[in-house]
Amino acid sequence: MASVTVSDPSQPGSQAQKSGDTALRIAHLIADEIGCKAGQVNATVQLLDEGSTVPFIARYRKEATGGLDDTQLRKLEERLIYLRELEDRRGTILKSIEEQGKLTDDLIAGIQAAETKSRLEDIYLPFKKKRRTKAQIAREAGLEPLADLLLSDPARTPETEAAAFVDADKGLADTKAALDGARQILMERFAENAELVGRLRRHVEERGVVQSRLIDGMAEKGAKFADYFDYSEKWSKIPSHRALALFRGRNEGILSVDLTVDADDVSPVPPAVKTVAGTYGIADRGRPADKWLMEVARFAWKVKLALHLELDLMGVLRDKAEEEAIQVFARNLKDLLLAAPAGAKATLGLDPGIRTGVKVAVVDETGKLLDTATVYPFQPRNDISGSRAALLAMIAKHKVGLIAIGNGTASRETDKLTGDVLADIPAAQRPVKVIVNEAGASVYSASELAAMEMPGVDVSLRGAASIARRLQDPLAELVKIEPKSIGVGQYQHDVNQTRLARALDAVVEDAVNAVGVDLNTASPALLSRISGLSDSLARAVVEHREEIGRFDSRSQLKKVPRLGAKAFELCAGFLRINDGKEPLDASSVHPEAYPLAKRIVKACGRDVRQIMGNDTLLRDLNPADYTDDKFGLPTVKDIFAELEKPGRDPRPEFKTATLQDGVEEISDLKSGMKLEGTVTNVTNFGAFVDVGVHQDGLVHVSQLADRFVDDPHKVVKAGDIVKVTILDVDVPRKRISMTMKSQADYQDQRERSGQERGGQSQGRPGGRNPGQGGKGSGGNAPRGGPGGGKGGAPKASGADGGNNALAAALAAAMNKKGK
Repeated sequence: MASVTVSDPSQPGSQAQKSGDTALRIAHLIADEIGCKAGQVNATVQLLDEGSTVPFIARYRKEATGGLDDTQLRKLEERLIYLRELEDRRGTILKSIEEQGKLTDDLIAGIQAAETKSRLEDIYLPFKKKRRTKAQIAREAGLEPLADLLLSDPARTPETEAAAFVDADKGLADTKAALDGARQILMERFAENAELVGRLRRHVEERGVVQSRLIDGMAEKGAKFADYFDYSEKWSKIPSHRALALFRGRNEGILSVDLTVDADDVSPVPPAVKTVAGTYGIADRGRPADKWLMEVARFAWKVKLALHLELDLMGVLRDKAEEEAIQVFARNLKDLLLAAPAGAKATLGLDPGIRTGVKVAVVDETGKLLDTATVYPFQPRNDISGSRAALLAMIAKHKVGLIAIGNGTASRETDKLTGDVLADIPAAQRPVKVIVNEAGASVYSASELAAMEMPGVDVSLRGAASIARRLQDPLAELVKIEPKSIGVGQYQHDVNQTRLARALDAVVEDAVNAVGVDLNTASPALLSRISGLSDSLARAVVEHREEIGRFDSRSQLKKVPRLGAKAFELCAGFLRINDGKEPLDASSVHPEAYPLAKRIVKACGRDVRQIMGNDTLLRDLNPADYTDDKFGLPTVKDIFAELEKPGRDPRPEFKTATLQDGVEEISDLKSGMKLEGTVTNVTNFGAFVDVGVHQDGLVHVSQLADRFVDDPHKVVKAGDIVKVTILDVDVPRKRISMTMKSQADYQDQRERSGQERGGQSQGRPGGRNPGQGGKGSGGNAPRGGPGGGKGGAPKASGADGGNNALAAALAAAMNKKGK
């Protein structure tokens, strides 16, 4: 077909038309994926391009988006980035091929129809600039006619035809050299056929098997990868956690990992080779060139296509596994951030230690540091009486209502000491003690932010203050820590860090904006997560607050330096002012809708302060009566809901788990023991539960309920209080298997499995080891993969049995260096 030229972008209307067509195509693709209409996507894209944030769009632009929620909007945003990158690449490829003078109508159609980056690259492969190949050298030597002749007419005899191309001056000393060159030309042609590559890719996706083998001499070093020393699983079936375990094993030099296809096929011509041959009409019919052509097809598959597809599909497997791992991390992080706050009470934080002492910090109800101390109740000083006296004095002096105990080294001993101290306090004045996970506290305490918040305070004492604040309000404190340092991910250090950071930042942003913040008490770290506020603007807000004393109205934000109209529009609705001049400032009603809210209030014939929080006064009003050209029914309904329950907190009620006395170490656990615990982490293969023994136990997905469970997140989430039965305990390997099934099912299972530890699963009796990555343990990774950290070494301490949903929700079920 003759070469054609892409329409000139400089021609009037052509660029606009192409841009409009592209936007329409993207809108339809995304709409199909997230289950909405193209118009909703277009409206959202316009808002995003104008600088609006997802939280702002989700809450205050429902009429424009048709009510898309934050989950749909996040997926839309992510897909928009991908598809725009795809369009940019499509344009680059079209331009490159056009400059080569090789662009045809068929090529344009194929490139325009490509829906993935891999498909685009398949099409572009023959036109890529590449180093001089053997096929190019053969073409330069004039061998392409020979290759074409033998391919088109297998009745020709290869040696006879090749004799005419022998030319020593061209490096073709004999017929063998000429045929080798012709073979290289055909192999490259076959390997660059986009349609053929696509068919073979689908074949490998369906039939490919991932295999791993132990590298000689690495058995001892790679013991944590033991289940992968001789392992195979279909490419299409392998779950993300096993794929990431394999990639880690390969990266650490323990495993060799390969993708094979049709290894069990015993036919003379493997299916993949048949596909290559069939594409070009190659078949062994006894003609002189048939055998030679079949060998060309075989070599093309083995040397060119198989290697290309293995690299490609192993990359796809990694991308899919990383995406799932990031989603798991994001869901767990969301649960952590939205865990129940214990409330605004004076709180004493304890950062346990043995030789270095227990660090003590007291913060007031706003989180401001009031007092610090270090006590030494353990060896070598054993100053128990002095420590008890110091704690009692601080509790009394600051009227402490909560005690937060870090779950590090000596946390159980510190918990016992605290219990003895509380026994001396009358029940009516006795604070509530809670064990709080301290994952990431050391990162915060050594940060520049912590130094600014607590200047002149020792790093270790800052950690105690952070532990106290975590109990008061986990969201407000955890935003100060890099999300991946919180430690509830699945192989978080093995995934693409840019994608991980983007996903986790989105989760933090959504969580903070869902709850809202008090404009007069929020830290710069918390404010910087509010829609429309950058780090610098958040600092400017705090500096302005310090200058004026406090904000009395949201409108005062307009006086903050560099905070313009757009930033005000995006942030105002998420910032709360209690006891301010305008009662609506304490709600999530946006200032732009105040006139509407006041019209609704006026219809009730009462003052706004009388209506807010009183749902009975609004019952006789019809929200539809208050819609207008600017505000539709979704916004009106939101205002009604906010007037009924102003500033409502979406987080659950604060609860505690009851830990069993005498169960403090993993050695205290016995099969059949029934305990209450808290879910610390949820993965694709199950949930980890803290029952207070320094080591989380695994409830495999098959043990979560009496019914079939395909997704653990549908049954439990981080922070849930659950009842479990111990199935099996392996003290040396620090593995605990649990079940949440009913007693009858549990008994039946024990009878069938016999609980024989030797070759049995520690998480799924009678099955393969599904894995457990308890806090810092080197054991029980998915299907026996690596556990806690990259080195598999246990941390000095693990979760110490939080007394509430918050404590366990913060418990990092996997080593920070690990999953």
